[in-house]
Amino acid sequence: MTVPTHVAIIMDGNGRWAAQRGWPRIKGHKAGVLAVERILEAAADAGVQHLSLYAFSTENWKRPALEVGALMALLRMYLRMFLHKLAKKGIRFHHLGSPEGMPSGILADMKTLEEATAKNTGMTFHLAVNYGSRLELAQAARRCVEESLRPDQVDEAALQARLWTAGVPDVDLLIRTSGEHRISNFLLWQSAYAELYMTDLLWPDFGPAELRAALEDYAQRERRFGGI
Repeated sequence: MTVPTHVAIIMDGNGRWAAQRGWPRIKGHKAGVLAVERILEAAADAGVQHLSLYAFSTENWKRPALEVGALMALLRMYLRMFLHKLAKKGIRFHHLGSPEGMPSGILADMKTLEEATAKNTGMTFHLAVNYGSRLELAQAARRCVEESLRPDQVDEAALQARLWTAGVPDVDLLIRTSGEHRISNFLLWQSAYAELYMTDLLWPDFGPAELRAALEDYAQRERRFGGI
């Protein structure tokens, strides 16, 4: 089976999963973190080389302050628990997103994880926190200006080298849970030729079997990279 090199997932549906059970949203987010653990291991076992998970967007700061605070506390708790789990599979960690406006404690925890897993040789886990693709593209363009590139030097390669994913292969397979059919400002440049896989399952219910189904679906497709 042809395994995609780079799989990106928009993890959607935690709140609805909790609401269906009459629980507060934070319980849905906690269940979502458990799903992350399962998918990390399953993706590594399947031979995926890069896994990008959309955890918190630049727009998510607009959510109620209580929910944002709870999410940040949950993120920090699990970041401190991830090291053993990543080491077990030889997974490298990479924060994908802007550090601007992020709590200093979370930035420190992510830097610690990046440094502690830098020599691992397995899959790379890109956790998108405070990520927005339009901001990423705008910052890449701004860097071209700041570095005094001539107009004729500003091409696709110049921009790609200044993205937060510089050096990372483009997305092969983009998965979204919860039945929504949009990519929500996630990896717009990197997903230009990605295969899309949408499922009605809410993120906490998405497990290894569902990931295998997505990978098998991908393996059956004929990629045309823009061909009609």
